[in-house]
Amino acid sequence: MAGHTDLLVIGAGPYAYSAAAYAREHGIATRIVGRPMAFWRDQMPADMYLRSGPDWHLDAAGEDTFAAFFEDRGLDPADHDPIPIGVFLDHTDWFAERKGLEVEERMVDELTRPDGRFVARMADGDAITATTVLAAPGIAHYAALPDWADAVPAGRRSHTSELVRFDDLAGARVVIVGGRQSAYEWATLLCDHGAERVDVVHRHDTPEFARVSWAFVNGYIEQTLATRGWWRQLPADDQAAIASKFWQVGRLTLEHWLVPRLDPLVVHRHPRSEVVAVDAASGDAVRLTLSDGETLEADHVVFASGYRADLARVPYLSGVLDRISVTDGFPDLSEGFETSLPGLYVVGFSATRDFGPFYGFTKGCPSAARIVVEEMLR
Repeated sequence: MAGHTDLLVIGAGPYAYSAAAYAREHGIATRIVGRPMAFWRDQMPADMYLRSGPDWHLDAAGEDTFAAFFEDRGLDPADHDPIPIGVFLDHTDWFAERKGLEVEERMVDELTRPDGRFVARMADGDAITATTVLAAPGIAHYAALPDWADAVPAGRRSHTSELVRFDDLAGARVVIVGGRQSAYEWATLLCDHGAERVDVVHRHDTPEFARVSWAFVNGYIEQTLATRGWWRQLPADDQAAIASKFWQVGRLTLEHWLVPRLDPLVVHRHPRSEVVAVDAASGDAVRLTLSDGETLEADHVVFASGYRADLARVPYLSGVLDRISVTDGFPDLSEGFETSLPGLYVVGFSATRDFGPFYGFTKGCPSAARIVVEEMLR
């Protein structure tokens, strides 16, 4: 046995870092297992940019913030607008060092709770027992695909979370299915790497490209901290209005800095259309028929189709899944992020149904850490 800990954090992304740091600062013996910032390092392109600014940070104590990182490193935020993903990753390394977070780079095969305490059986054969577990499953588990995706040969299709290197697509014809930020940012990256043609297909109108402010989220976070269960207590109409605002800023409006990189000779937009037929019989290319009757030939199809929660797709939870209440793929959480299995907490994208859409973004990290740790200490 690899020993016992009060709190085992499974995952090593932003939500895990925030909660682990805050738990340690409040005297909870904590261990973290996983690959540090794995999704950000391995499933996001190295030359992509963040939509957020230095005001979105990880520290629930409000000290080792992203802005503090810029100051410590002598960086001018104006020189990093938008923020390259590499700068954000440097900041997370700095945050972990400042907080004394030591991530055990091992993966959990299965979590069980046979006798009142949790047992995490590791891929290397060891096991860790814990009184409490905080699971922070990354969205890589939740990649969503259209029903017809399997009609495209495996070697000619990728979800955006799988396509993070583009050199092999130089000179290629690529169809991107989807029309939000990831779709158009992947289009720019394909342009940067010499794709011959990029067709972006989506059912909605072409989104607006403009500078937006995410400051409206601040009040919602403050309300969540001030009132336990604030989001779930809101009337459905109020929830819908907030979700609509979030959709308008975060989905219907895309970053202005994409525009100069969308080569009009390469990128072709197909708004208000969708794929209705797939023909991959020729072997040389995939032929996609659109609802407007147009036919596109593609060497590769990229699904910028987002993510859909489904807790059953998190492999290490299979041993306890039958004890976790789930609705529409989301765990049913208490006002403190606790699942129906006592002692098991879930944060991040998986918590957005019960806490609001902002908890799928790094903006929610500090407040989620405060809420979940305070719940553990109650």
